[in-house]
Amino acid sequence: MKLSVLILLVLLALCSASLQDSSHHKNVSTLDLAPEDRTHDITSDRTTLTPRFLLSSLMLRKKRQAQPSTLFGDSANLKWVKWDGSLPNGSVSIYNQYAKRFDYVCMAQCEAGFYNSAMGSTCHYPLHNKELRSLNFEILVNKNEFEVLEWKHGSYGSVPQHPVRTCSSTDIYVAKNKYGLGKVHARHKAFFLPWKGSEYFYKYYQVLTISQDVYSEHIYDVKYNINGAVLLKYPPETMHITVLTNNECKSVLKICTLSKTSRSENRWDTDFSLKFGVKRSFSGGVPNIASGGIEVSGEVSFTFKYGQTWTEESSHSIAVEVSVSPQHICKVRMLGYKYKADIPFTARLRRTYRDGKTTWTSTSGTYNSVQIGEVHTVVERCQPLSDVIPCPIAIN
Repeated sequence: MKLSVLILLVLLALCSASLQDSSHHKNVSTLDLAPEDRTHDITSDRTTLTPRFLLSSLMLRKKRQAQPSTLFGDSANLKWVKWDGSLPNGSVSIYNQYAKRFDYVCMAQCEAGFYNSAMGSTCHYPLHNKELRSLNFEILVNKNEFEVLEWKHGSYGSVPQHPVRTCSSTDIYVAKNKYGLGKVHARHKAFFLPWKGSEYFYKYYQVLTISQDVYSEHIYDVKYNINGAVLLKYPPETMHITVLTNNECKSVLKICTLSKTSRSENRWDTDFSLKFGVKRSFSGGVPNIASGGIEVSGEVSFTFKYGQTWTEESSHSIAVEVSVSPQHICKVRMLGYKYKADIPFTARLRRTYRDGKTTWTSTSGTYNSVQIGEVHTVVERCQPLSDVIPCPIAIN
């Protein structure tokens, strides 16, 4: 009997240890679940409160570094910005109805949390059962409020499409519940909230997402930096050949007109890549290359058909006067000189969503084009005709 009791006690101890090791986010006392699961009020007394912990700069340097703004795909306006002592314009915030204050989305070492100026220049975030604070953090910024951000429901670690992630190497996302900002850690299947020194977890929450419901985008107010242009001249290409034949026994003067239509592709690469299925249009001047110089045309408007490229056709015509000797053949060649142009530009970008909402921002990029910039004619050396009746010899 004693042996059976002893074995039972050992098994219970092993099970207890296994359960403790399996939970990375174990709370210090009663774990608060979602309101549907009988959550205790967050301000209720707790048997134990873990003190807040302020990470030193040395410890922060040892931890993994946050990822750059390319984390948000084709969005150049949504990014994590390093804290420099003041809130950047466009900082993403919520009004915390429960705490009656405005909180801003922050991130420290890939852990999402909140910043509040009344609580010091630190980012508050949940980790290892505690509310931690960091002096070295980043603020989520939506420049010009260009991206439409939406809070969408999730539960048990699930996240909707296009969530705002902290780092590309993690499965941690910006989220909130009725008590404030925190993080969803998908691997741990919960939302974690920092509050008064401790970490609480919940099974129901809202995740910050980037709306992809874009209908159209329009580029306008385009300004080119001609002084910053880079031109590359290619070797000449033959565009057209005309043959002049003189079967007469006297020289003839012929006027030859050579014409050719060329096609050039114009591309405007911006900070924002074109979203699939989104209509993008353009209003502005188009650079034209002439004899190595650049002139911008008057305003034109068009809709891009393939990516951000617009195809333009140009007609080239040149006339040349050629004296053809008797019974000779002459070739006149039309040569075109292509130029590749890379020209920096700035512009405004207007985005319209399917629900009618419109946002604006500034953008920059590079105009790229390969086009015929010069046309010349070359008269080749004339050659005598073969198999012709010789001209009579004049007798004096």
